[in-house]
Amino acid sequence: MELANIEKLLEKYLEATTSLQEEKVLRDYFTSDNIAPHLEEYGMLFGYFKQNQSETCTKTIKLKPEKTRKKNLKWISIAASVTLLISMYFGKQAYDAKEETRKKQLEYFAQVKDALQKVSNNLNKGNDALYAVSNNLNKGTEAVAKLDTYDKTVKTVLNKVNY
Repeated sequence: MELANIEKLLEKYLEATTSLQEEKVLRDYFTSDNIAPHLEEYGMLFGYFKQNQSETCTKTIKLKPEKTRKKNLKWISIAASVTLLISMYFGKQAYDAKEETRKKQLEYFAQVKDALQKVSNNLNKGNDALYAVSNNLNKGTEAVAKLDTYDKTVKTVLNKVNY
């Protein structure tokens, strides 16, 4: 009866569903000298657990104190601030250089605009001169047309007189 109970407890132990009292019963059984031959392999397992239970670590573990962490955080924030200031300084220089270039371009475009305005004014003056020449040519053409009419009339009169 006890062997059947141990086998059931062992099955529960392997499924990880035993309580602490049931595990104590298994531990006591497998550390005794009265183990069933087909369960002797589990005896070595529980013997190992009992032997290692008495082992302790004698090495001291050094933990870092909290001050070091706060100190590192302080230095990281200082480094971040310095980095931010340096980037702002160089960013401002780049922005100023870009603005200076933009101002020079605006001045250049203003000069080009003034030059184009002067050329346009001179062309308008030249157009006025061309308009005056064209006007005079039109008057001359009208005068020649009148002369042509006069010439035809004179020829017609002379032709009639000669007949």
